[in-house]
Order: sequence, then C-alpha cells, then structure tokens
Amino acid sequence: MKEFSFGSYYPENSFVHKMDARVKILLSIAYIVAVFLVKNNTWINYLGFVPCLLFVIIVAVVSKIPFIKVVKSIKTIIFFVILSALLQIFFNKSGTPLWKNGFITDKGLYNAGYIFLRIVLVVMGASLLTFTTSPVEIADGIESLLTPLKLIKFPVHEFALVMSIALRFIPTLLDETDRIIKAQTSRGADFNSGNIFKKAKALIPILIPLLISSFRRADELADAMDARCYAGSKNRTKYKKMKLSLRDLIGTLFTALLIVGVCFL
Repeated sequence: MKEFSFGSYYPENSFVHKMDARVKILLSIAYIVAVFLVKNNTWINYLGFVPCLLFVIIVAVVSKIPFIKVVKSIKTIIFFVILSALLQIFFNKSGTPLWKNGFITDKGLYNAGYIFLRIVLVVMGASLLTFTTSPVEIADGIESLLTPLKLIKFPVHEFALVMSIALRFIPTLLDETDRIIKAQTSRGADFNSGNIFKKAKALIPILIPLLISSFRRADELADAMDARCYAGSKNRTKYKKMKLSLRDLIGTLFTALLIVGVCFL
C-alpha cells in the first residue's frame, strides 16, 4: 500500500506540471479515446497501441516522473486485468482452436491480449494526469469545464469539490487501512490462511474500523469547512487564475499527433 501510485500527486517543476489543468483533463480524455480507437480485428492491429505507449513514456520523461512509478499504478487493477484476460482465454469459443479438440482459440488469446493492453494503457494515461495535477487544480479544471451546466442549475462547484476530496483521500485511506491491518495482525488476526470464504470473513475486522475512521474524517472535514464559513460556490473567487499558454498548444498538437498515429496504424 505504501507503493500505491494511482491518485497521488508527484510534485515537480516540469513542462507538463505547468500546463493548464483544463487542457490536461481534455487531453487525457483524448488519449483514452485514442486507446479505444485501436481496432480489434487482427494481430497487426496491436501496432495501434505503440503510439499510445510512446505517448505515456514521453509524457513521463517530460514530467520528470519515474516510469516505474507509472507502471506501479497498474497494481491496483492487476487482478481485474488478469481476470478479464483469463475469461477471454477460457470462455471465448470463436476462432480456431490451438490444438485438436482444444478449448483455447487464437481469437481468445488475441482478445485477452487486446483487453489487457487497453486497460493497462488507459490506467497509465489516467495516472499521469493525477501525477502532474494536484487535486485542487483538477477540481478547478473540472469546475471551469462544466461551467455551462450552471445554466441548468447543476451544482458544478460542489461536484468538482467532491471529486477533488475523493482523490485527495485515496492515499489517506490506504495508509489507514495499512495501520489497521498491522494492528489486527499484532492482535493475532490471520488474513492469509484458509479458503476464500475465510479470507473474506477475516476482512470484517478491517472494514468496520475503516468505515468508522472514514466517517470520523468526513465529520471533521465538514466541521473544518463550516468553521471557515464555507458556503459552496456562492461569491467564491479564485486564488489562481487559469490561463492558456504556448505549452498548452504544444501539448494539444502532440496529442493530436498521437491520435493521427493510432488511426494510421
């Protein structure tokens, strides 16, 4: 849990860190669209993932973020990725069997690799957004992008605030979970032995204190906001004004080249 990466901010004085948060959010969406533009037809279509991987590597280098840290962001969803791949391998009956009367087909293997690469690249790209943009900047960017929805009375500021608080407390809750596990282990709790049902039952001593701690933190945060006379979006001003610059244009052109490369391949 100490190596948990997704959702954390990595402070640096880099080109990407200085970009406008609104632009980075839109470019992250464009990157995800580019990943999903890769066709699922033949093995040669795997080449469409090459520009996406190069994009992640280049952005990580320019952001001065260790690439291994970007890779570690996959750890949180690795079980889901492997499960999705195995389901394709063992239950996809389309295609040609790899051996006579075999149940594993070439199409199943292809789909497993395709899903694996797609999910991994999407998570790595999304983690770059959180690495290079603080929760406050993400909230301000989302609020600015959703400003037109205020015309239909949508609570834009409150929505952005909820998202920023959720991102902010992901590492905090993981640290809290780690402390609870160590405390329960010191009291003789066993989380590793037994079948899957016993392991699930052993999680109860973790989940209950974690829920209580989460509610306590939420209550303390609400009191702190109330003590500071927080009143939502009413008459609020910004400490930092968002302004577009030349680096945002360069980042946009670079992402456009990525999409063109994916479509070409």
